[in-house]
Parts: sequence; C-alpha cells; structure tokens
Amino acid sequence: MSTTWFGDTPPPKPPRTAAGYGLALVRGLPLALLVFGGLAVLLLARLVERPFFGAARPITPFITVFVCRNALRIIGLALEVEGTPMNGPGAAVANHSSWLDIFVLNASKRIYFVSKSEVAQWPGIGWLAHATGTVFIDRDRAQARAQAVVFAERLVAGHRLLFFPEGTSSDGRRVLPFKTTLFAAFFAPALRDSLGVQPISVIYKAPQDADPRLYGWWGDMSFAGHLVTMLARSQHGTVEVVYHPPIRVADYPDRKALAAACEAQVRAGFERRAGRVPPDLEGSVEEG
Repeated sequence: MSTTWFGDTPPPKPPRTAAGYGLALVRGLPLALLVFGGLAVLLLARLVERPFFGAARPITPFITVFVCRNALRIIGLALEVEGTPMNGPGAAVANHSSWLDIFVLNASKRIYFVSKSEVAQWPGIGWLAHATGTVFIDRDRAQARAQAVVFAERLVAGHRLLFFPEGTSSDGRRVLPFKTTLFAAFFAPALRDSLGVQPISVIYKAPQDADPRLYGWWGDMSFAGHLVTMLARSQHGTVEVVYHPPIRVADYPDRKALAAACEAQVRAGFERRAGRVPPDLEGSVEEG
C-alpha cells in the first residue's frame, strides 16, 4: 500500500517561453551528463570495490556526494546547512517535499535511502536508486522483523540509512504526521541498545517572485513536468538542511514514542526556519 498527499490546488504552471526552454536545455544536458556519467563511474568503481569490501562501500558514496552537490549547482538551488551530520553507522529521518530531497540530502553527507519498493520499478530513478545502494522495503508492519535484519546488515557495514516517515512528499510548506511502522525495526535486539537516529529538517525557500510551493512535488504532478520547471527558472531560492542531535533508540519504550520524538524535532526545526502553516492548508493523504 502506498500513500499520496493531496493538498490544495497546485500552483499554476509557469508560462513556457523560448528562453525558458533554452535554459532548461542548457541546464538539462550537463545535468544528464553529470548524473548518468557519475552513474557509469560509480558502477565501474563498484566492480573494484565489491570484491574487496563487499557491502561496506568506502569509495562509491563519495561519487554520489560529488554528483549531488554539482547537480544542485547546475539547477541553481543554493544549499545551506545547520548542525552536523552524524558520523558512523546509524539512521536518519527527514521530512519529504520533493524528488529534489535526494540531491539535497546526499550533497551534505553520504547516506543510503530507505525507499518504498515501487521506486525500484521506476524508469531511470529506479536504476539510480539500485546503483547507489538504496534499501527497498514494503511499508507493512508484518515485515518489520525482516526489515530489521536488512537494516542490521547495512548498519554493520557502516551505512547511514535515511527514510521519510511521512510516507509521501508534499508541497514543502509543512511536516506531515510521521508513520510509525518502520521505527519498529529499530527496536530489534541487535539494534536497540546501540542505534542512534538523527532527525533532519529540510526547508525550501522559493524566490520572492515565485509561489512558495515551487519546490513541492505532490498529488498527480508528473516528474518530467516538475523537472522542466526547475530547469527553466532563471532564478532559484535556497534549501536549508538542519541536522538535529541524534536520538538514542534505547531511551524510548516503543516505536510510537520514538517516532513522536523524531517528528517533534523535525517539526520544530522546520517551523523555526519556515514558519507554521495555517491549519486550513493541511491537505489530505490518500492511500492506494
């Protein structure tokens, strides 16, 4: 089962001009070369890395960080970071606004995303996700024990796993309630006493002449259309990433308490930097 957030009416599509299409092409070509060229280099490096290090991946994550930092530069979205990413193995949770989050969160520190299983089948994005070590899971409480085994294997290999507990992206102007299912895996005996979870707030700020929901990607918006909008804009705003102090899983009695603590940190950081969203803009989440 997957969830999709539907809020108020999406912002009007900006007029497509010859200049906009030209800028999208000027940015799009080097972006494609960067992403798919980086993927080719990563796969070649993995051929050498895997026999010696197995799942540890001490080399290829740096390729991902390089690609993501420069992808943001090509798009024109400025990145600001507050706080310090957690060192060593562990988990992280963040609010989710857009496909841009993948570039934003990988640009600061090497991480591995935990993503819904459907993403593995998406053309292009699925291939990239596989190559960069994404963990694919089913958001089913019955799978919590099996997921805990997978998480433990990756954490022992030194990976930092990041997932979006909201279960869906939104318009970038709010933090949706956290779903607690995946937090159950952190209470497995092999993880609970040693695992830390770092909450992360991601705040997009559109330029003054744009709709404040510019960077959000939700409902039935198409990826291609949103990508072209990003590439065709002459000026972009900023994205701020706030790393909060890690939370010890052992300090909480169950998944619900841990999820609530992580959500409170993410929400506080978001509201401090972006301001609270009025209740009438909360929107809805549909399952299907």
